[in-house]
Amino acid sequence: MAASIVTRFAPSPTGFLHLGHAMSALFAWRRAREAGGRFLLRLEDIDAGRCRPDYAAAILEDLAWLGLDWDGEVRVQSEHMVEYRAVLEALSARGLLYPCFCTRAEIAREIAAIGHAPHGADGPLYPGTCRRLSADERATRIARGEAHALRLDTVAAMAATGPLTAEEEDEGTVAVDPASRFGDVVLARKDMPASYHLCVTHDDAVQGVTLVTRGHDLRPATHLHRLLQALMSWPVPRWHHHPLLTGADGKRLAKRDAALSLRALRAAGRSAAEVRALAGFPG
Repeated sequence: MAASIVTRFAPSPTGFLHLGHAMSALFAWRRAREAGGRFLLRLEDIDAGRCRPDYAAAILEDLAWLGLDWDGEVRVQSEHMVEYRAVLEALSARGLLYPCFCTRAEIAREIAAIGHAPHGADGPLYPGTCRRLSADERATRIARGEAHALRLDTVAAMAATGPLTAEEEDEGTVAVDPASRFGDVVLARKDMPASYHLCVTHDDAVQGVTLVTRGHDLRPATHLHRLLQALMSWPVPRWHHHPLLTGADGKRLAKRDAALSLRALRAAGRSAAEVRALAGFPG
């Protein structure tokens, strides 16, 4: 039923919000409010090196100025690392994670040597070097204190779940194929104890999100997120991927576009109603 709709806006506090963020937030907020559902706000601050408290405070201030309200407390991801570690431990216990000791330079050299490495959503796919290590070698290298990431064995994970589909409002039923889009994706590494993909999927489940709305640049992520949901027996939402706002040069807006940040527009005398209209939501 319509009243059960739960949407969310989940920015990272690595800069000030811009018009593209406003569009995403307004889209999710309006879908929830028009259906009598709930709209949640989450701060995805797991990247400790780039996230700042002043940006987090600015997000709340800018959204309130824009006229958005949200239900319940703001979920802050950095306060829930214990939960994400529990997910990693559960996947590891099933033999679905393996340690990867490769540096970025080593991966690049191996891909160059292969010469025809397949590409996915984030570039060339990891060639699976450390997947082929024996259990004894993995244990020895970990005991030596070698830095390593944790990768999801995507083929093994798909074998565990069987074929999967996702429901896209704008595309219908989509067959899930995370292996060709992400390969053995990193779910944790030294400088980021849990990845975006793991945290966002976990939080959507915990918060009861029923409709994930986001820009179409994140459409490929649905394949990986659907797999994680199946592995962890989490509820499965629907997805809607909306177009991105672009600047005068035709490129998608980014946080470096300071002139189009919400606070820059406000300082220039734009009203909240004018900014909503610029983001595609007049009235």
